[in-house]
Amino acid sequence: MQGLSVSTESLQHITVLLDEAVAALVQDPDGFYVDGTFGRGGHSSLVLNQLSASGRLMAIDKDLEAIACANTKFSDDSRFDIAHGSFSELQQFVTDRDMFGEVDGILLDLGVSSPQLDDPTRGFSFQNDGPLDMRMDTTTGESVAQWIMRASQEEIADVIYTYGEDKHGRRMAKAVVEARAEAPIETTGRLAKIISDANPSWEKGKHPATRAFQAFRIHINRELEDLEKCLDQSLESLKVGGRLVIISFHSLEDRIVKRFIRKHVKGDDHLPLSIPITNDMLNQRLKAVGKMVKASATEVDENPRSRSAVMRIATKIA
Repeated sequence: MQGLSVSTESLQHITVLLDEAVAALVQDPDGFYVDGTFGRGGHSSLVLNQLSASGRLMAIDKDLEAIACANTKFSDDSRFDIAHGSFSELQQFVTDRDMFGEVDGILLDLGVSSPQLDDPTRGFSFQNDGPLDMRMDTTTGESVAQWIMRASQEEIADVIYTYGEDKHGRRMAKAVVEARAEAPIETTGRLAKIISDANPSWEKGKHPATRAFQAFRIHINRELEDLEKCLDQSLESLKVGGRLVIISFHSLEDRIVKRFIRKHVKGDDHLPLSIPITNDMLNQRLKAVGKMVKASATEVDENPRSRSAVMRIATKIA
């Protein structure tokens, strides 16, 4: 779209659960830590403030704008470096730095950063009309606009239902397919209107296209698949005593994190009940640290996007 220009400097990001996450993560100021979702560096900045001169922090991000921000913000700090890619490549990134199995803590702040949401040129939001993209890494893969033009009606409906948990996915998918037959769907504004018109039950206080847009974003960025891969790799990447700190923003993410932690806290559950079992036989790998943490009322007042945040913490024990 011509004439659509937004300065990324004007887009502010308020880091969610900043103090709580870093306090849970950094247990050894001399350690090696991973910020798997750099964003605009809020968590990374505070982590570096907690580290000694010998501590190190590696960050990861898919977004080239985040990479540019990191290279500017921490260009003079030799304790920091950043990798361009997905946290699903965690094992390779830490292996490249000779730290596989030696990581002291891994932090994942899931979801979309405010600069991504607020910049209409990225196509994440329906609040301002813009190109229908939604890719976190614009150097690879297909945009939502490209996917919508080739996907079957059934596939679109399944994505809306599975990742948006919207019961009207079939109606919405039918409307999308009918609209694309008339003209390509290339902007967020047009897609939002198509979805809204096809939604027979609008939720109070929520835009009728919210769930569908979430679904398309999750699908196009493989967010849940990447999370599952990262969690599996995190267990082997951490040293014994290392911390896993994860902030989720919707039930699909949190369910995956909760189940992963619970599985490795419980250990093997297939052993016969007739056999006397000791804890060392259970192959327990994690210990949950406290209960889930939510943003305080004060933080929610200052940053409404923190309302849905849930943080879970675990320590590797074996």
